Amino acid sequence: MGSLPVRAELEAFSTLPIGMLAAVYFVGFIIGCINGSRMIRRVGHIRTFAALSSIAAAMAFALAFLVDPIAWWILRFVIGICFAGLYVVIESWLNDRTESTHRGAIMSTYTFINFGVLIVGQLLLTTYRPSGFELFSVVAILLGLALVPVSLTTAPSPSQPENVRLDIRGLWRLSPVGFVGCLAVGLANGSFWTLGPIFASRSGLDIDNLVYFMIGTTLAGALMQWPLGRLSDVTDRRFIIIGTGICAVVAGILLSAWPEPSTTLLIILASVYGGVAMPPYAVSVAHANDFAEDDSFVATAGGLLLVYGIGAAAGPLIASRLMQYLGTGGLFLFTTVVHGGLVVFTILRVRIRAAPAQQNRSDFVAVPQTSPMLYEMDPRSEAETE
Repeated sequence: MGSLPVRAELEAFSTLPIGMLAAVYFVGFIIGCINGSRMIRRVGHIRTFAALSSIAAAMAFALAFLVDPIAWWILRFVIGICFAGLYVVIESWLNDRTESTHRGAIMSTYTFINFGVLIVGQLLLTTYRPSGFELFSVVAILLGLALVPVSLTTAPSPSQPENVRLDIRGLWRLSPVGFVGCLAVGLANGSFWTLGPIFASRSGLDIDNLVYFMIGTTLAGALMQWPLGRLSDVTDRRFIIIGTGICAVVAGILLSAWPEPSTTLLIILASVYGGVAMPPYAVSVAHANDFAEDDSFVATAGGLLLVYGIGAAAGPLIASRLMQYLGTGGLFLFTTVVHGGLVVFTILRVRIRAAPAQQNRSDFVAVPQTSPMLYEMDPRSEAETE
């Protein structure tokens, strides 16, 4: 719900309460990822989807008239739980209905749809005023309509998904770079998605240009997933993490320190930032998977998603505090420090540990940050069922 930070800014919320909106969402998201399968086991996929969609729709309507920071934090926390649970239902259902020969195509289509919906959602800001109730109503209406095909389906429910297990120590031992990479991307990108619109607004962009600022970042991040991923297949993936991290540091410094940049320059710099800051998550997952056993890909990738969620919950809180003390540029000063730390850490790890042998590596797959169930559909998980 990209309009929420903009609406919070219009309601004169301070930066920290706006950052909390993302933090509580991702806390709820982590809880939903871990516990979503339990609800499905109890009442089934269809009833779980119906219940969570209804609750999320109600929360969206409530956001429109309960304009208070604490109320919004509670509502966003519940929305985070609901959306994580909905992703678990959708992706476990997709996985159950997808034949192994079509997994790659289905997953690519699903990833493309995720990015496309993000862009369309941001474009809605140019259609209705963020200060009104219409955008919240659109979200609630879409959630309500999503109930129709699921409720009327005659298809049998898929098999029950497994519970997600988060083994922090195990993930760290398996791949320190994969672990830190996912955490760093969560810290930086969780901050950007919430506070990026605030940065753009306080930099003088009107609503239309603010939307282009966010769309440029999203689109560049989506488009760069595949070339950077394919490049990581033929070299040490850590070199891609280092290279993108250096570029993200440069873009962050320019965004935070450039004196009175033009609107066009801001949008271009944001697009460059998105193109190098978004793809490292999937590259980090692929790097960790190169060291994982053949039968542990889903657990590894699902655990790294939850590590990303931990970073995405903490990042907006830290970045919002920096914006309070250092001004608007505090957001990208924070991302610069995060990406710089990732670069230094990865360089050190390159000196300590050799890259895995080429024959032990799997192909890169672009993945959105949705739910751990997505990785059961990933072609790289096929070894677990052979």
